[in-house]
Amino acid sequence: MADNKATQERVDATMEQVKEVMKANNFALAIKQLEDLVAQSPEEHEAWYFLAVCQRYTNQAEAAAKSLRVCLEIDPSFGRAYQEYGHLHLAQGHIHDAIGAYLDAVRRNDSLLATWRQLIDLASKVGDLTLRKDAEEQYRRLSSLPGSLLGVRNFLAEGKLLKAESLCRAFLKQNPKHVEGMRLLADIGVKLSILDDAEFLLESALVFEPENTFARFDYINVLHQRQKYAQSLEQAQTLLAQDPSNDRHRTSVANQLVAVGRFQEALEVYDDIATRATNSAPLQLLRGHALKTIGQVDEAINAYRAAYKARADYGDAYWSLANLKTYRFTESERQQMLAEESGPAISIDDRIHLCFALGKAFEDGEQFEEAAKWYQRGNELKRVDAAYDADRMTQQLKLQQVHCNAEYFSKITGSGLKDPAPIFIVGLPRAGSTLLEQILASHSQVDGTLELQNIPAIAHKLDGRRMIYDEPQYPKVLQELESEQARLLGEQYIAETQIHRADAPYFIDKMPNNFRHIGLIKTILPNAKVIDARRHPMACCFSGYKQLFAEGQEFTYGLTEIGQYYRDYVELMDHWDQAIPGFVLRVQYEDVVDDLETQVRRILEFCGLDFEPACVEFYKTKRSVRTPSSEQVRQPIYRTGVDQWRKFEPYLEPLTTALGSVLQRYPI
Repeated sequence: MADNKATQERVDATMEQVKEVMKANNFALAIKQLEDLVAQSPEEHEAWYFLAVCQRYTNQAEAAAKSLRVCLEIDPSFGRAYQEYGHLHLAQGHIHDAIGAYLDAVRRNDSLLATWRQLIDLASKVGDLTLRKDAEEQYRRLSSLPGSLLGVRNFLAEGKLLKAESLCRAFLKQNPKHVEGMRLLADIGVKLSILDDAEFLLESALVFEPENTFARFDYINVLHQRQKYAQSLEQAQTLLAQDPSNDRHRTSVANQLVAVGRFQEALEVYDDIATRATNSAPLQLLRGHALKTIGQVDEAINAYRAAYKARADYGDAYWSLANLKTYRFTESERQQMLAEESGPAISIDDRIHLCFALGKAFEDGEQFEEAAKWYQRGNELKRVDAAYDADRMTQQLKLQQVHCNAEYFSKITGSGLKDPAPIFIVGLPRAGSTLLEQILASHSQVDGTLELQNIPAIAHKLDGRRMIYDEPQYPKVLQELESEQARLLGEQYIAETQIHRADAPYFIDKMPNNFRHIGLIKTILPNAKVIDARRHPMACCFSGYKQLFAEGQEFTYGLTEIGQYYRDYVELMDHWDQAIPGFVLRVQYEDVVDDLETQVRRILEFCGLDFEPACVEFYKTKRSVRTPSSEQVRQPIYRTGVDQWRKFEPYLEPLTTALGSVLQRYPI
């Protein structure tokens, strides 16, 4: 970690020197410095970008285009590279190519003021009045922002969150009631997972400007992400009251109705708006998600199909069909997906969704080599977007073993909140956690909830704010917690999760990533139950690899990455078994498939619950299920998916290598 930090500091220092040389118009020297830099650090996309700029200024068009290609191979989302392509095309007199490049730029970073200015001029030259009007509106809006906030927006678009935060805080120190500044700082908080700060900022912004629609939309989004659905619904209804005929506001209300489980009311709103929407694709997608959640699968399929009929390249519509797991694409749908994916104007997001959907379509057609190619393509595109660092995750998980050891747990005996209500189901995604949740939630004494964000949020808060290469404060900070502080954190967790519960004395939190925080759970909730959902390494990892998650789970977008993560997970679970023996119950997915009732009785006994036959007939339980396995847990146990990975075995060598000796240990 120290080496990475030193390398980054060297790169940053060189880049600052280059910028000073460029300001002096000494492009030949800048090119030399940049060529030396990319030779040592070839993954520095900004160095390639500045090299292209210097090459354009010195009339090296071919070399500039090559540098930009390398830049975008490293970071396909880098808006300024597309802007530079536009400048390059314009210098060569290729107006239409320049317009295309500039549009690609603002799709990735809509705060590029120079790009909007060029688009106004070029749209006038080619007679595109619609483009000119849109560009003028965007340019006028951005030009009205203080320069500091425009800089914040650009930093945000490029993922430079700490730079964005520093600049935004400096601006707000001088302008403490500037609502747009508060919105941007809240957005940074969301991206850094500091949701409580974001909530406070937006709540304050609305005190200053209660009619600010943008701030209220942001506030609704943050409340929703914090799973404060009753409050997000209340805010959406406040927004609608300001403009009762506004369909965007009505859609927001419907989205929050779904969140609180009032599905039929939400569907009535979606249906009404869809009759007059100029672009009904997003609405049909929302309808489909709601229908899927309540088990109306045929209706959900019709909604997803209506979404792609309204917009042929709408990748999320095709992926949503694939994500039903039980749906089989027609040949005409498969051909349509292939045609749309190869289109030159398709967005990266739509392309990623189509790749994963095509993988599923070819897999169902038993064309496994072709399916593997599409899964690989989708994962490669998504991995760049996710920017996941597998080695950093390994280091973070090892810190749990260092600081939360047997000695630590012996010292904290008696601390924390004694409430036995929470039942945590942890592990990896696609390991059978939804099945275990459905089994337990079928018990009269247990409420099923969601993948709750509360434990990760507490851990994030304890870790504090730091630079990316700084040493984490968490979990070491747990050793500094007083007994009373641990109890208060336990009370905070119980209070914040109350909204998701009904009247049962126990409830399930099935956030799989909580295996990283079992030390924290034991510290603040010592009487909680933890169940580790374990599945064969190849089956679990391959299932995660071919799943496109709505958010999070960045470790799944590469066979090597997910294999390393699974290995780290097993190592950490071994540690918990040794440090706090008996605190975690391991349940093997294959054992549940082979002997359901025995495993159900074992799970219930661990949780201190009497046996109830409904837990064996879990598929009859009527409840909304929001995970990718929703349709599978509405059916009796079946074996067809247990060894599905073997059909792809020839294409999984990187996964086998990454898993290493863990493969020989299963069942673990």
